[in-house]
Amino acid sequence: MIDIIGSLIGLLFLSPLFILVAIGLYFANDGKPFFFQVRPGKKGQLFKIIKFKTMTDRKDENGKLLDDSERLTKIGSIVRKTSLDEIPQLINVLKGEMSLIGPRPLLVAYLPLYSLVQNRRHELIPGITGWAQVNGRNAISWEQKFEYDVWYVDHVSFLLDIKIVFLTIKKIIIKEGINSNNSATTEAFK
Repeated sequence: MIDIIGSLIGLLFLSPLFILVAIGLYFANDGKPFFFQVRPGKKGQLFKIIKFKTMTDRKDENGKLLDDSERLTKIGSIVRKTSLDEIPQLINVLKGEMSLIGPRPLLVAYLPLYSLVQNRRHELIPGITGWAQVNGRNAISWEQKFEYDVWYVDHVSFLLDIKIVFLTIKKIIIKEGINSNNSATTEAFK
């Protein structure tokens, strides 16, 4: 219930920003302001995540996508640094596929790579933000992210979620941990 009310309020409050970002990305990405990707949710159930598209589909002469840093648009960089690319996920929350708070839904390709302990992150509905995001986000190792995710699974509570909301706002304001130290985006989990 809190997720539904929170996402409705968020979409209503952020709708002017949502529209402006969508228009800007529409022009920057050849008419494609949104990015859709299949991700695993609770118990590994697959769903399509919705995000603002911050990178173009530019390819090299062999048809391979260029590096992330070469495809990241100027407006996309701003949208990513301010975490505005996450706003469309409020629609995933309304659909019951995501929660406001929980372990981030990662790539389907990572599913067979998780240890039994790391896979516990799928015991909960994934979130737009979570304990790993407020404790380093993309600037920490995959192992540390998974430790934080599993810790959250074991300690989930309303008060912890409130703390995560306030820490998320702080992280967005100071723009901390958005990119990994040596890449425009997060390094792949191996």
